[in-house]
Amino acid sequence: MIEQSWNAKLYEDRHHYVSQMAEDLVTILSPQPEETILDLGCGTGHLAAKIAESGATVIGCDRATSMIEQARTNYPHVLFEVIDGEQLVWKERFDAIFSNAALHWMSNAEAVVQGMSQALKVGGRLVAEFGGKGNISAISTTLRETLATQGYVAPAQLWYFPSISEYSTLLEAYGFEVVFAQLFDRPTPLEGDGGLSNWVTMFASHLLATIPVDKRSQILHEIETKLRPHLYREGTWFADYRRLRLIAYRI
Repeated sequence: MIEQSWNAKLYEDRHHYVSQMAEDLVTILSPQPEETILDLGCGTGHLAAKIAESGATVIGCDRATSMIEQARTNYPHVLFEVIDGEQLVWKERFDAIFSNAALHWMSNAEAVVQGMSQALKVGGRLVAEFGGKGNISAISTTLRETLATQGYVAPAQLWYFPSISEYSTLLEAYGFEVVFAQLFDRPTPLEGDGGLSNWVTMFASHLLATIPVDKRSQILHEIETKLRPHLYREGTWFADYRRLRLIAYRI
């Protein structure tokens, strides 16, 4: 698991697009009233609550205590639990597992897939979307280069962004049949003049944590300067997202 700290308030205030852009993924999931569904990596709970509107029984889980506390405040009628996605312990509990923008934080992908396979009933489905191969290529490259020039060494693995074949092969090894997989570009606008800095502060806190507080603004400014020609258009910052969306069944 990537050691990332989470600011739930910043996530709510500036990064609500994470759940908004995946509402059609809930439609693909097509939850039914009699089903029990796990939202794996539920964040602050918006999509778990949307799934629950179907009448399905939903459990939202996330490793970050701050996210779960906010989710419980947002939606007290939904069950949320602090659970590490790499250490799932359920046995044939769920009719479906849903996951949005979370699996790329779980570096031990094999443990996650094994846990999901065990947690699903036979015939149960996995509907997921997360960062795929090439995701935030410009941002991550610039982060590494900027940290290096300042004398800081980034971890070898910043995030887990697999290809279609890599993740499909892993799913198949643990009893899944992949029926749909798509890797696609999704340039995503970031809110405000400080959109890129807010993004780095929110989603790369595991890199900034080792940098003295008084040095961070300088590094963020340098990152903005390098990326402005590539990711700033008509007054708006964009994240260079590539998403992997897939549907699979436990066989």
